[in-house]
Amino acid sequence: MIGTMLAMQAAARADVRLIEIPIPTPADGQALVKMELASICGSDLHIVDYGWLVEEYPLRPGYPGHEGIGTIVDANGTDLREGDRVLVTPAIWDSLCFAEYQALGANFLTILPADSSRTPEHLLMAQQLGTVIFAAKRLPNLLGQTCVVMGQGSAGLFWNYVLKHLGAERVVAIEPIAHRLEVGAGFGSDERIGDTFSAATRAVLALTGEGADVVVEAIGTKETHAQALELVRPDGQIVWFGVPQSADLIPFDFDTFFRKRISAYSPLGAQDELELSSFRQALKWIEGGMIDMSEVVTHSFPLSHIDEAFKAAREREDGLVKIVVTMG
Repeated sequence: MIGTMLAMQAAARADVRLIEIPIPTPADGQALVKMELASICGSDLHIVDYGWLVEEYPLRPGYPGHEGIGTIVDANGTDLREGDRVLVTPAIWDSLCFAEYQALGANFLTILPADSSRTPEHLLMAQQLGTVIFAAKRLPNLLGQTCVVMGQGSAGLFWNYVLKHLGAERVVAIEPIAHRLEVGAGFGSDERIGDTFSAATRAVLALTGEGADVVVEAIGTKETHAQALELVRPDGQIVWFGVPQSADLIPFDFDTFFRKRISAYSPLGAQDELELSSFRQALKWIEGGMIDMSEVVTHSFPLSHIDEAFKAAREREDGLVKIVVTMG
């Protein structure tokens, strides 16, 4: 396809702009997708604002958007068909969803049901929900367990839901932003802590005694990564789900990790899973009405106002949980 398109480009840290560039030509094994929607993830802020995974600016046009919905306009010999509407879930290393068109492998595309009863904005949430489902597959049996979820952005909310779905007896949410903490109750949190850091740690220990069986860190700062070690019980499990805020090394309290015999992992790879099964499962839950996204998708901005969208994502005010960016 010959022509130009609009795309976001991070020119420098915390400096996003709109530029006009040629529409990409798909390589062998790739399809061309006309993007309809994208959404801003916390990891996008960590990349754009703090330089995680960044060697130099400006970044590639469209990067780092990795949550999208679009329509196939050139199947280019793949098993897809022109006109297919797809969930776009590229690998984080090559994620260009903040652009009007994107060429990517068919292995990163999931066909959406043509007769869906859910809005595209709600179906779009299957990307992040799918990464949570993927990460949770490595957890032990949660029946009767107490879990702590640090952060109640969209990822933390989805963790509430998945942990309860897997049988957790009690989910304790930590979040200083009041409206997010309230939304978390509808996604399965049984107890909610509005404090942070040492005050939150004291509150968790008061509730649990020695700490939680499972702690999910869904924020991604060096302080909260470290705090997870304080919140988990001896022989407990930590999921470091939040990506790092920057490329700086994270201090690690190995003594506590060693003495408490903690198990921990940081999941990556939902985009490489066979047939994108976790994203497909997320779509089934959303399509079937098992999980309601109406309180998750709270704000929308056109691509032409991408700078305002990122500003709103940083400030997290006015009841904001998740921002959708429209391409039309």
